[in-house]
Amino acid sequence: MSPRRSPATTPAAPAGDGQAQRARRSRKAPAGQGRGPAAGRVSRQAKGADAAHHADLLRQMLLIRRFEEKCVELYSAGEIHGFVHLYIGEEAVAVGVNQALTPDDAIVSTYREHGHALVRGIPLEAVMAEMYGKTTGCSGGRGGSMHLFDAGTRFYGGNAIVGGGLPLAVGIALADKMRGDSRVTACFFGDGAVAEGEFHECMNLAALWELPVLFCCENNLYAMGTAVARAQAQTDLAVRAASYGMPAWAVDGMDVLAVEQAARHAAETVRSGGGPHFLELRTYRFRAHSMYDPDRYRDKAEVEEWKKHDPIDALAARMREAGELADDALAAIDADRAAQLAAAIESARGGPLEPLETLTRFVYSPRQP
Repeated sequence: MSPRRSPATTPAAPAGDGQAQRARRSRKAPAGQGRGPAAGRVSRQAKGADAAHHADLLRQMLLIRRFEEKCVELYSAGEIHGFVHLYIGEEAVAVGVNQALTPDDAIVSTYREHGHALVRGIPLEAVMAEMYGKTTGCSGGRGGSMHLFDAGTRFYGGNAIVGGGLPLAVGIALADKMRGDSRVTACFFGDGAVAEGEFHECMNLAALWELPVLFCCENNLYAMGTAVARAQAQTDLAVRAASYGMPAWAVDGMDVLAVEQAARHAAETVRSGGGPHFLELRTYRFRAHSMYDPDRYRDKAEVEEWKKHDPIDALAARMREAGELADDALAAIDADRAAQLAAAIESARGGPLEPLETLTRFVYSPRQP
C-alpha cells in the first residue's frame, strides 16, 4: 500500500531555506486540536467576537458536510446523475480561505467545488438545482456537479479538467492588474494538478508578471488515486512553487483557524502588490475520489486515522473547551442545516428541466446583425 502521512503542522515561515524545508518534513499529527487563539488577556468583547466567528465557521463547515452527505443519498437513489466528487473532510480549506476574500475577489475552482461555491455565497437552492440538472441551477442545469458557475459572485468554475482552472486564474489576475483593480484571484486545485504542464507555466507567468493570485493547493495526498509519493519526486509541494520565486508554505488543512490565518496573511500581501502566493493546504478526503471510485488504493485504517482529525469535530471541541459551544447549540445548528437542505431539495425536485427545443442553445453564438 502507499505510504502514510499524518496531518502536517503549520510551518513558521514560507519555503525557501533549508530550515523551512526541514520544518515542513516534520509531519507529526497535531496534539489535541492544534493551536488556539493567541495567549494573553482578552477582553470580554473580543472573546464574544471570537465565539461568534467560530460559530460562523462551524455553521459553514456543517453546511458543506451535510450537503455532501445528502448528495451521497440522492446519487445512490438515482435522483442526481453524472460524476460527483465529494469534499467530505476538506471543509476547513474552503471555509478558512474564504474568510480572507472580499466580494470583489474571484474564485477559480476544481470539479470538487461544492464547498467553495456554498461558502462563496451561491444560494444553496441554486447549487442543489444544478445537481439535479434543472434550469433554476446556477449554471442553468447545463453544468451539473463539476461545472458550478456564478458570475455574480465572481465564482468562475467548477472546471472538470485537472489543472484547467490555473490558466483561467492567471488570466483573471492579469486583467485585474491591467485595470488597476485591487483584487485577489484565489485559485483552488489539487495535488494532481502539480504534475500538469499548465501548473508550471502558470507559476512562472504569475511570478514573472507579479500577478495578484493566491494559489491554494488542496493536497489530499492521492489526487485521483495515486499517492503523492508515487507521483512526485518532491513531495513538499510548496517547495515546487517556491522555486518560481514566490512565497509558499504548507498549512494544516484540517484546522480551519490555521487555514484562515495563513490565507489572511497571504491575501493581504497579494492585494497590496506583493505578487502571487502559494498555500499547500494539507488535507484529506474521507470519501473516495468520486462516487464511481471503489477506493482500493489506500488502507481503510489510514482513513479512520485521519477521521480522528475531522476539522468539524476539532473546531467544535475547541469551542466546547473555551465555553463557546453547548451540545444543544450544536444540535440546533445541525437541525437548521437539515431544514435548509430539505427545502432546497424540494425546490430542486420541482424545478423545470430545459425544454428539448432549446437544448442546442449556446452551441453556437447568436448571429449578430
